[in-house]
Amino acid sequence: MPRETGKKVVASNRKARHDYHIDDTYEAGIVLTGTEVKALRQGRASLADGFAQIDRGEAWLEHVHIPEYFQGTWNNHSPRRRRKLLLHRAEIDKLAGSTREGGYTLVPLQLYFKDGKAKVEIALARGKKHWDKRQTLRERQDKRESDRAMSLRANR
Repeated sequence: MPRETGKKVVASNRKARHDYHIDDTYEAGIVLTGTEVKALRQGRASLADGFAQIDRGEAWLEHVHIPEYFQGTWNNHSPRRRRKLLLHRAEIDKLAGSTREGGYTLVPLQLYFKDGKAKVEIALARGKKHWDKRQTLRERQDKRESDRAMSLRANR
């Protein structure tokens, strides 16, 4: 049987890019149980309330909802359990320093399978203020209007 290759996105947190300034992103492995992997392969997960934190030198993913595998037995997993992230020691130390001193938070952006292994993309992010969000929306709208005007001019 051939090995699985490529990247298959299971869940993405689109609202995180609206609510936070993303400074840096990291790819981390994630420790899962068998029923969690099966539920993810069915494409069922939610990153809406999720965040990551560094606790005693280890990275943990919290409040990510992976629903119970409906064909699982009595040893099914808890949907919002705490899951360990697999990162290099230098990355964990850097993230711990930034979150402790710099006012940053760790936000999951994507949950995906890469070459058959479950990965999560976490971002080092700062929260946006209300006016930052309005400014981002205004810039996006201005860009859309200018692109529309350029395409109409090019079609003449």
